[in-house]
Amino acid sequence: KDNFECFYVQTTGIWQTVWLEYVSEQHLEAVKITPDIDRNMVRFDYEAAGTDKAGSLRLEAAISFKGKPLKRVSLEMDRPCLTVEVDLIHEASGPWKKSWWTPQNPNLYDVEFVLYADGHPVDRVRSYFGMRKISIEKGQVLLNNVPLYQRLILDQGYWTESHLTPPSEDALVADIDSVLAMGYNGVRKHMKIEDSRFLYWCDVKGLLVWSEMAATFEYHDRAVETFSNEWLEIVRQQYNHPSIIAWVPFNESWGVASILRDKRQQKFTEGIYHLTKAIDPYRPVITNDGWEHTVSDILTLHDYVETGDEFLKRYANVEAVANNDTTCNRWKFAFAEGYGYRGQPIMITEFGGIAFKSDKGWGYGEQVSSNEEFIERFAGLTRAIKSVDAICGYCYTQVTDVQQEINGLLTEDRKPKFPLELIREINLS
Repeated sequence: KDNFECFYVQTTGIWQTVWLEYVSEQHLEAVKITPDIDRNMVRFDYEAAGTDKAGSLRLEAAISFKGKPLKRVSLEMDRPCLTVEVDLIHEASGPWKKSWWTPQNPNLYDVEFVLYADGHPVDRVRSYFGMRKISIEKGQVLLNNVPLYQRLILDQGYWTESHLTPPSEDALVADIDSVLAMGYNGVRKHMKIEDSRFLYWCDVKGLLVWSEMAATFEYHDRAVETFSNEWLEIVRQQYNHPSIIAWVPFNESWGVASILRDKRQQKFTEGIYHLTKAIDPYRPVITNDGWEHTVSDILTLHDYVETGDEFLKRYANVEAVANNDTTCNRWKFAFAEGYGYRGQPIMITEFGGIAFKSDKGWGYGEQVSSNEEFIERFAGLTRAIKSVDAICGYCYTQVTDVQQEINGLLTEDRKPKFPLELIREINLS
């Protein structure tokens, strides 16, 4: 089908990495890794296959940091699921906080898991983890108990020839490097479950990630069941990545178009919120990013107002916007009917979308005709958002052009439209 507006040429078939791996009948199926910086511990939740077979199973975990062995734990694996907590406080080299994971110092611990059957190794898995904590207190998002101002950029992960499929691992790394070069500290990976190699490099390079689900097209019982099953799988699959600091199961009422008043759709999003928390109570969950939230840990607002002055006028009273005040001149309410603001952190998670004049595509608002005009508008909007104390972060639209949507800071083939240092200076000033 033809592409138009926000609908792009379809990607079909197997578009992500698939591999086959030979394993022993007795093997590790999964290890869920949970850091706890307040207790200086890490928890391993193991799942193993073959525990009902004859013979004894022993599981060993060896933890190291920057090549230095720190801790080795060994235990009998006599049931399919097993949890162990490992104390790391005495094993860290140097002051403890120096080994925490942050965007500035993305420290990673290496860990090797070995499963033994009757004393012989039958499975070996190497992984890693980051000691970091995401929490919310008094209207602020905290990283390692310190307020975190998020400078995010929307990233849809499309390429000219291969669409949703990354052309190479180098292409993924290049995107991350470009985002960091522009002074952003994170991405909102928009309505796409990205290649795990992208998340690996975000872990390594210290780029924060909001992981966001692709939407169903419409609401019905089958959509609820399919979405729920797939979302659970995604949260489990991506749980160990320290770079992921937020889950976004819904965006802009896609798939729940009547959520403002429809109790079924409201309860669906509530259910997904609580289901996510049952698997991962440690990360914020944003329920319906942009508007018409139900239960949500962060209030996220999308606003493509064109100038900083207009933004400041609209958000002169941020709490009025949060409380669905009709005088704020927003085309969508912050909360669905029956729900309301409870002091959550507030972020502007889509804005800008500025495009240069062209008859080949579109951006948000009037298109600009020069670099100077673009930078003036971009700087005015970004600085206006940063000047509002009640707002604790933002997400600009977007990293690259996507087909007919030509509002990226880079073209679709990753060419900068102007020196990246200009964007960096505005983001960091």
